[in-house]
Amino acid sequence: MKLLILGGTVFLGRHWAEVAVKAGHQVTLFNRGRTNPGLFPELETLVGDRTGDLGALKGRRWDAVIDTSGYTPAAVGRSASTLSGASLHYTFISTLSVYADTSQPGLDEGSPVAQLPPNAGNEVNGETYGPLKALSEQAAQSHFEGSVLILRPGLIVGPHDPTERFSYWPRRLARQGEVLAPGDPGRCVQLIDVRDLVEWNLGLVEAGATGVYNVTGPERPLMMEAFLTECAQAVDSQPDFSWLPEDFLLEAGVAPFTGLPLWLPQAINGLLEVNIDKALGAGLACRPLKVTAAETHAWDQARGGPLHRGPGIDPARELALLQAWHAQQAA
Repeated sequence: MKLLILGGTVFLGRHWAEVAVKAGHQVTLFNRGRTNPGLFPELETLVGDRTGDLGALKGRRWDAVIDTSGYTPAAVGRSASTLSGASLHYTFISTLSVYADTSQPGLDEGSPVAQLPPNAGNEVNGETYGPLKALSEQAAQSHFEGSVLILRPGLIVGPHDPTERFSYWPRRLARQGEVLAPGDPGRCVQLIDVRDLVEWNLGLVEAGATGVYNVTGPERPLMMEAFLTECAQAVDSQPDFSWLPEDFLLEAGVAPFTGLPLWLPQAINGLLEVNIDKALGAGLACRPLKVTAAETHAWDQARGGPLHRGPGIDPARELALLQAWHAQQAA
């Protein structure tokens, strides 16, 4: 197949390009040429800006388009409109954050999506990210009616993840010692290895599948305690977990998810317990968590850099929180 990837050089897009090429497909990238411009010298790269110059896309044809970089309905609408006569199929990578009520477990593809707040505009932030993605889904569908595949992933993890939202845990657990473990150890968590997402997505594209799918994992429920234990085993660590309750963490100013990845208060934990029956029925399979953790940690270690970066708490802050918690318990 002739595939066009909108993006293609950062995390999800780069894995998409690698998997598609390995499968024997002809891949073209379209991006601004600013991030990792020399990553795939063997692939055709069209340079442009989906918010401005789309001229490089005109007069060309592909069998399918993979949109890994659409965040606003304006940008997605312009791209989909330009490509509506140039491709038979359009995949739009959306997000579980489109859902209106994230407090309840079991969200499925038919659950109501969030509405953009009045006068919010097109600026992407914590309040508008989900609603703008929902509107972007509609923009893609309006130009590729009946030919759109919409995937709503949860937390995507694996090597080359620039967000640091998962690599924090293997890196922290490898240091061993007393580890601050957040919230309820029996709370469900969900995540998906980027390679599992892409390989399954490619199979759907090859089959011409359409519709909406929640895409996360694993196949069976995973609790926070088991998650941390398996990540520790993956990096040959035997840490001592101290479980701090969510009210203590919130009162101490620890930000959910960014402050401690994969921790969300009960009020919004529905995003880590969504229904993925439809995707599993369509063949989604997830590699063992220990494999993802070990390979992500190997990539993380190979690139070097500081002990702490991005999401999560730095060692001094973690120690202070643990000391405060133990002092409170002893009082």
